[in-house]
Amino acid sequence: MKNLILGIIITLATVFTANAQEVKTVALAQTKGEFTEKGLTLSEGTYVFKITNQQVGHDVGFVLAPKGKTDQAHHIKSAYVTSLVKNNTTESTQKVTLKKGEYVYFCPLNPTPQYSLVVK
Repeated sequence: MKNLILGIIITLATVFTANAQEVKTVALAQTKGEFTEKGLTLSEGTYVFKITNQQVGHDVGFVLAPKGKTDQAHHIKSAYVTSLVKNNTTESTQKVTLKKGEYVYFCPLNPTPQYSLVVK
């Protein structure tokens, strides 16, 4: 009986450890017509993006998409900010799990160029 209970505890601990993935934060700032960070290289994992509007003068947003697939149908919806980023404020995205590959990030409201985000 003790072995059965110990086996269940070990199994549950393994499941909880596998699901308790570390969430990293990436801070990005926008000024008029551009992001201050001109590209990113990240490792595979789960991220929250914090977007700061540095005196753009109007609301901004954040779009993350696979490279070459930037139309709205391919946007990574969990990477949208939870609400538009008002002037001189910061907003966050939901958790975004990124796999190896190439992505771009941009703001169509500012508007900014498309910047490279590489996941290794």
